[in-house]
Amino acid sequence: MATKQVEKIILGIDPGTNVMGYGVLQVVDKKPQLIVMGALQLSKMESHYLRLKRIYERVLSLIDQYHPDDLAIESPFVGINPASMIKLCRAQGVAMAAALEREVPIAEYPPAKVKIQIVGNGAASKEQVATMVKKILGLGDEDMDKKFDASDAVAIALAHHYMTSKPEALRGGNGRKSVIPKSSGGTKSWNEFIARNADRVHK
Repeated sequence: MATKQVEKIILGIDPGTNVMGYGVLQVVDKKPQLIVMGALQLSKMESHYLRLKRIYERVLSLIDQYHPDDLAIESPFVGINPASMIKLCRAQGVAMAAALEREVPIAEYPPAKVKIQIVGNGAASKEQVATMVKKILGLGDEDMDKKFDASDAVAIALAHHYMTSKPEALRGGNGRKSVIPKSSGGTKSWNEFIARNADRVHK
């Protein structure tokens, strides 16, 4: 009987200076499996610069522990105030610097693209993303971190897996055209997405 091989390990990061979410997936026989998910709490640290140092150190430790082939990270999005944008960009930057220090390839994904890949709706709520992450990976309640930052990070890693495993011609835009519901959102669109992608969901 052939031994199953780990094809790839992906570290997903949801950057932030109050909370940084992280998730590590391994791909075995083309199927993603969760290794770990969690959230780094930073809000009690008064110094913004010490928070950045802690992010850098934690990402380095995750890389050294799990040896990911890729780092998938959420890119800053337009719509938040300038002060928050600056802090978010700094958090993303130090996480990326840690990956560069260990020569881990980096991929950035905007939030809407991640949500389309996971839920089928670029305006999906964090609750919907967490629920789909749980269904796709066949996780129990005890496996899920209570912080949505953690499930968002796992979703980013999942989105990277889907984007990099599809043919080159389908990697652009907002994901697979065949799995994006025509409706702009809501429970109906979400249920349609689940029905069309039953192969992704563990029973």
